[in-house]
Formats: sequence, C-alpha cells, structure tokens
Amino acid sequence: MVQKGQKISSSGINIMSSMDEMASSCSTQTPDGPMKGYEKPGYKLCTYVSKFIHTDAGPIPIINHKLKKDDLFSTFYVRWGIMRYSYTVAPGLYGIGKPDKNSEVLVTANFKLTFDHLRKGLGDINAWILVLDTKGINVWCAAGKGTFSTRELVKRIKDTSLFKAVDHKRVIVPQLGATGVSARDVKKQSGFRVVYGPVRANDIPAFLRNNLKADKKMRQVTFTMYERFILTPVEIQMVLKPALIIALALFVLSGFGPGVFSFSEAWERGIVSSIALVAGIFSGAFVTPLLLPFVPPKEFALKGIICGSILAILVLVLMSASINGIAGFLALFLFSVAISSYLAMNFTGTTPFTSPSGVEKEMKRYIPVQLIALVVSTGLWVYSAF
Repeated sequence: MVQKGQKISSSGINIMSSMDEMASSCSTQTPDGPMKGYEKPGYKLCTYVSKFIHTDAGPIPIINHKLKKDDLFSTFYVRWGIMRYSYTVAPGLYGIGKPDKNSEVLVTANFKLTFDHLRKGLGDINAWILVLDTKGINVWCAAGKGTFSTRELVKRIKDTSLFKAVDHKRVIVPQLGATGVSARDVKKQSGFRVVYGPVRANDIPAFLRNNLKADKKMRQVTFTMYERFILTPVEIQMVLKPALIIALALFVLSGFGPGVFSFSEAWERGIVSSIALVAGIFSGAFVTPLLLPFVPPKEFALKGIICGSILAILVLVLMSASINGIAGFLALFLFSVAISSYLAMNFTGTTPFTSPSGVEKEMKRYIPVQLIALVVSTGLWVYSAF
C-alpha cells in the first residue's frame, strides 16, 4: 500500500496531494494491472484511469476513452436519478491518449456523465482534459448556475499549473458553457485564450482536425427523440415519491360515501383513481416529452393537456364499468389531465425549446388552471360516491 508522499517504484513518480484528491473521489474497483500498486489505504482508484504520467505540472492521471461495465451500469441508474448528485469526478487535470505539451486542453464539468461523454467521444485523440468543480452539474446547467464559470476556470488553470503542462496558452470550452465563461476575463486573469468548441463531444475530433473551427452543424443544439427519451426516466423517478403520497390520499378520499366511510369502496375506487394518476404521470412525463415537436401548441402545459386528454379517455373507457356515472368519469378525466399538464410543463427545464421568461409566463397562466381542475375533480369524485 502507498502512503502519502511515498515514491512508487513502478513509475518513479511521487504521488502527492493531486493523487490523494483523485483517489478520494472514486468509488469504483481498482483494476488488475499497473494501477494495482497505486492503491492507498482507505481508498480505491477509478477504473477509468489507466496510469499516471510525469509532467512538469506534476503527476497526471491518464484516462481510458472506452467505457467499462461499471461505467455503463452507473450511467443506467444515474439516468433514473439514483445518486444523481454524487456522481462526480475530482476536479483537476487529466490526460487521454498520449498528450504532450502541444496537445489541446478541453474543459469540462465534473459531472461524471458529462466526463464520460467527452472521453468516449474523443476516441484516439491525444489531449488534456481540465475538469472544473461544477458540484456534479452538467456544463449547460452549471454555466447557468454560475459554477461553470470564469472564476472556476481561472482557479483551475492556476491550481493545476496548466502553463507547465502545455507550451501554448489555449483552452477549449464547450459552446454550452459560453454563458458562464468570459473569454476576455479568462485571458486577462490567467493568460490563457478561450476557444469555444462544438455543442457535442462527438464533434470534437472533427473540430480539432478543422483547425479549431466549428461548422454550422457543430453549433446547432439538437433535441432528437432519443435525446428526449433518455431524459424521461429521471422525470418519472422525481415524481414517484409524491405520487405515492397522492395515491394514499386517493384511497382515503375514495372511501367516503353514503355510509361515511367504507373500506371496500376505498379499495375499489382507490385502485381506479390510482390508475388515472398513473395515466397522467405516463402522459406528462413520458408521452408528451417523446412527442414534443409533433404536438402543435407551443406551451408545454397545453401539450400535456392534449396528450393527457387522449390517454385519459382511452384508459377511462376501458375502466368505465368501475366508474360511477358521468361525475366519476369527469372527475378522473380532469385529475389525470391536470397531472399530465403539470408534468409536461415541468419538462420545460430540460429542453432547449424554452426561455426562462417564457417558462415563467407559462407557469403563471397554467398553474391556476391545473389547481382549479384538481379542486373540481376532487369535489366530483366525492360527489360520485353518493
């Protein structure tokens, strides 16, 4: 085992505080091979690190461009929102391939999903990767929140002694981080020039081959059906806990009737109303995001109303034998559609289709409508039991 400050014979380099920082951030197993000798007591090194190299800036970890099984598995559960805010890598300087003093420096966030997208997209490119401390937030959101910032970039350039690792004075910042980084201020405070790279990590190799020039396609933000689809699991996961509370309230509410309260009615009507709840969640958090460009209105809440109405009618027709009259049908319809509308509106924070002012305006317009629909549906549901 290696103690802090101890030299490692297999590489001849002194693994000091930079290694301690990186090791302490990892939670994956140490692979067999060269890295096995680097393990510190109480820590496990990352499987995405293959070795360390010695540079004038100190020992730098070299990372793999291929994702391993543990990376793919962790990506899956993070997509479902599990341990989302602790899925990070240590800020600092990394290398990929065989970087030298002429290699480009790519700036990214310390959200591991972003980090993995970048290293996978680079393929056999030789480069340095400067990871900023964005508190586990992706580049775009971190730029808006102020953690992917001029201040953090300048700080990280100085802390890593980047000027010792490269001969040039240039860093490539992702385009989606431009709102948080001032090229003029970075140059003034650190001496490094900022070049804004493409939107997608997969375009970086072509960007580098094109003398750091991005074509029109590289500058365009896409939001394809697949890109919308992979966002839906976390949308669903976020609503599970409140949905369980709502479902419990529905079972209690469904028990009230002519005999004051009936457990059998609570069970039977509670199941029916819970199915309406599930239909609303499925419509607002999955169907509407998936069909986003194909549903005509601009307002997401209205898109949710349209998709929710269609799905609610289909589901309620199938359950019509278990619903008490027009009042019960209308109660469940309004309830399901209101849920769908709210969750569809909530999806605005995930898309490139909206602006903060537009979202605020939409919320002011539709939240009162959704609340009224919920109040009316509650009254009709209780009334339908009598």
